[in-house]
Amino acid sequence: MIYKSRLKSQSWAGETIGILVLDCYYPFLPGNVANATTYDFPVRYAVVEGATADRLLYQADPTLIEPFIAAARKLQDEGVKAITGACGFMALFQKEIAAAVDIPVFASSLLQVPFVHQITGKRVGIITADSTCLKPAHYSGTGISEDIPLAIGGMESKEAFMQGIIANIGELDDDGIRKGVVEVAEQLQADHDDLGAILLECSDLPPYAHAVQAATGLPVFDFITMINYVHETLARKPYYGVI
Repeated sequence: MIYKSRLKSQSWAGETIGILVLDCYYPFLPGNVANATTYDFPVRYAVVEGATADRLLYQADPTLIEPFIAAARKLQDEGVKAITGACGFMALFQKEIAAAVDIPVFASSLLQVPFVHQITGKRVGIITADSTCLKPAHYSGTGISEDIPLAIGGMESKEAFMQGIIANIGELDDDGIRKGVVEVAEQLQADHDDLGAILLECSDLPPYAHAVQAATGLPVFDFITMINYVHETLARKPYYGVI
């Protein structure tokens, strides 16, 4: 068998997924997008320089597009086959990043919303880091049309989450965050009897997907479901068995 190099800029191989991460500082638990042990396959990270949670969520700073594109091109040059994000609010730059590279880009977990609605035919619940920051631009950037029924729940009133993640103090209360996200999920379900599934927008919430599902009994989607799905399309394996 003859093998050929894909890229002259690639000095190693085997990483299908490149992940754009924010410039932040706190514990990244297993299950978090930014913890490499979350995955059953190797991933590669690139920090988007200067992209803090404050600039992305609360300022929606348009000047961030340049460091986002620079980091995406770096990952492409290093040989990954697709690029994802590590914050659902990267939806703001989904189209621009995708246009700047030659490999698939799925920057935001929100990209799954149209799919979730199609397969359930019901309202999609979104649990986001801060519901006050989720704007029409995030929906349009990820193909979420106005005819998709949504239910939005935010973590902004949950002290453990805000202190551990948004305040960026370098420590977090795992049990407190779990309790908070389950409370938000249960409230969404209580308020909407047509809720068909829940999407965890925030990349810090997948460690609690099991707890959310146990509390609601609903399908739970997040960054990890999306990343695993795309990885499978890029690393297909032959089937073995009997007929």
